[in-house]
Amino acid sequence: MHISIVGTGSALPQKAVSNDDLSRTLDTSDAWIYSRTGIRYRHIAGPEETFATLGEKAARDAMTAAGVRPEEVGLIIAATATAGNVTPSSACLVQARIGVPRAVCFDLNAACSGFLYALRTAEALMRSGVAGTALILGGEILSHFLDWNDRSTCVLFGDAVGAVVLRASEDPDAGDILGTVLAADGSQGACLTGRSDPDNHYLHMDGQQVFRFAVRTVPEVIEEVLRQTKTEKEQVRYYVLHQANARIIDAAARRMQEPLEKFPMNMERTANTSAASIPILLDEMARGGKISRGDRLVLAGFGGGLTWGASVVRW
Repeated sequence: MHISIVGTGSALPQKAVSNDDLSRTLDTSDAWIYSRTGIRYRHIAGPEETFATLGEKAARDAMTAAGVRPEEVGLIIAATATAGNVTPSSACLVQARIGVPRAVCFDLNAACSGFLYALRTAEALMRSGVAGTALILGGEILSHFLDWNDRSTCVLFGDAVGAVVLRASEDPDAGDILGTVLAADGSQGACLTGRSDPDNHYLHMDGQQVFRFAVRTVPEVIEEVLRQTKTEKEQVRYYVLHQANARIIDAAARRMQEPLEKFPMNMERTANTSAASIPILLDEMARGGKISRGDRLVLAGFGGGLTWGASVVRW
């Protein structure tokens, strides 16, 4: 059985906040933020914009691109660390809005690695026969968990939801998820934390420690998944990495001795959208005609937990 990505979608809030906007209330500047992160804008959810409303748009776009009807979807997984409810889950809220009957629905939290964890979970469930078609959502409303007086964190993040539709097929010419490596190290969890405690709900991060972790771990996990899938670097069309920081991606490219052109980036316009960043970038690339059937892509990322992972996908 082959599990292929057959549709993509994304949704960003209407409000875009520039670095110059932030400099009016913070001791910072566009030059300072951009030189250290590669970010110029982030989108911030308004009062009526939630994971469910953004997720509905992303899901509908992905389903339209895939030519999938609501009744065909048997599984919905929402990867998010910022779900607004204890229950119902974000997956169930999106299910209700898009009119998918009786699908298996649940949320999954692996922070910025969430989309990769959800992709692997969906693949395993589909191979076991739970569903023939699945909808995977990755997204965050991180602005609710940011201290807007802390320039070390608030300049880095944005809100968004991305989505992909997966389909199981016995067609040998169909795309496929060729292999995935996932891991976590809870002993390092304290360097990136966020709590639901109303008196201490802000995101806290040791930026230097996370940076060192990422520039070492991302190339390592990519090399591991390439070995596992017997994929040569020359076969990889693009490395679609979590969009946290341009410096991290640049360092990964150098360590892997691969051209930076194979590492597309969009964090300049979106900032770090956590679990949404990979599916949003995939959607931009697919709709922009940058990906063709048969292309091999490496999806990789890291996040709070600490968690990390990588997948090789044949488009």
